[in-house]
This record gives sequence, structure tokens and C-alpha cells, in this order.
Amino acid sequence: MEKAISLLSHYQEILVEAGCDEAGRGCLAGPVFAAAVIFPVGYCNPILNDSKKLSEQKRMELRPIIEREALAYAVASVSAEEIDKINIHKASYLAMHKALDALNIKPGYLLIDGNKFIPYQQVPHTCIVKGDGKYLSIAAASILAKTYRDEYMAGIANDFPDYDWLKNKGYPTIKHRQAVIQLGLTPHHRKTFRVSDPQLSLF
Repeated sequence: MEKAISLLSHYQEILVEAGCDEAGRGCLAGPVFAAAVIFPVGYCNPILNDSKKLSEQKRMELRPIIEREALAYAVASVSAEEIDKINIHKASYLAMHKALDALNIKPGYLLIDGNKFIPYQQVPHTCIVKGDGKYLSIAAASILAKTYRDEYMAGIANDFPDYDWLKNKGYPTIKHRQAVIQLGLTPHHRKTFRVSDPQLSLF
């Protein structure tokens, strides 16, 4: 059972604030997803937390709550092909920018999970290391990005069952790396990502 905690509702109180986070940066396959969430001033939800600290079931339970209670939210992605063209770091920021573009309310301030960001238009921002465990809007964005990405990977997993995407969601598990080495890359793989032999870790 996840422990109830209380994350911060906002970083500043003057401007409309959106929290942003991404999912899938370290994967070998599939797009990188990002989400942006704007909550009402003073919003409170003691269950919201960093998506990595929640079970899959809890994330899926929280998603419709986030979508119902947010003033605005959006989810966007950047394909594996585009990741190979511009690199994963730029692709992650691009996905965040695309999510911000899709919001039906323009934010006046951004909270970004992590320590780096490419500025979005003229909107001021603050990067928060481990922000998905500190601020509600970033936590909500992490949940949306994660659940939408997981659904995407589940949707393509049946076409490539040997890569075990239903379980690993494209992350570099031993089984996933072994499948790449034995069977090669699929059209969904990021071709610029190096795949090492998992047996090397045994020595």
C-alpha cells in the first residue's frame, strides 16, 4: 500500500503554474512521452506522488482523477525516429513543449522535473530535481506521461512479443537486450541507443 503524503500545491502564487514531466527517456524502444498539468490554486490530493513510487493500478486509478480535477492537462510524444535525429535530451524537451502547446490554458510559469530544460517561448520556469516527489502538478504530469506511454507500448507489444514490452515497456531489461542482440532492432527501436550484451554484467 502506498503511503499517503502531502506534496506542495504550488511553487509561486502569482502566475498560472503548469507542472511538466516525461516518461521513457531511458528506454531502448518506443517514443518519449511528456505531460503538462495545471491544477487549481490550493489544490490538494494526499495520494498523488511520483509515478515511480506508485503501483500500476494506483497510477491508473489516479489518471481519471487528475484529468477531471485539473484546470488543464495535455500529453504529447516524440517518436523513436525523431529521438534518433535530435537525441533523447532534446526530444524530451520537445515532448514537453508539445504538451504545453496543447494546453487549453496558457501557463504563466512552469515547473520542470529535473535539472535542465530548453525554455518554452517566453514563459519563466524553474527546474526541480526530483520534482515529481515534491509538487502535485509535476507528480500528476509524471503519472499521465507514464500511463499513456505504457498504454502505447502495450498496444505495439503483440506485434513483437519476443521483446517483452508488456512487462518492460521498452526499458533495457536483460530479456529485452537479449532479444535485440539475437533478433535485431524493430522499427520501434531507437537505433542510436547502444545495446550491450547482458552477459557482460556477469563478469
